[in-house]
Amino acid sequence: MSKKNNLARRKRQHEFELQKEKEAKEKKTQKLQAKKTKMKIDRNDKKKKKGAGGFQVGKRKLKTKLTALTKAKAAQAMELDK
Repeated sequence: MSKKNNLARRKRQHEFELQKEKEAKEKKTQKLQAKKTKMKIDRNDKKKKKGAGGFQVGKRKLKTKLTALTKAKAAQAMELDK
């Protein structure tokens, strides 16, 4: 009998291949799960950032990031205009 036709060798090789396929499948599901959780985290961050992008001054919404001092000055300027 040749080495290729050895029943024990073929059986071990088959089990090894099944094990490799199982590990590959598990790794793929873990990557997919990690990607899903990352997408959930990103989605929640976008929701939070959407409202925090600007602030209301009069009838217009400014979309720039301003410090508290600059916001106070803008509010004071709007009061003077009224």
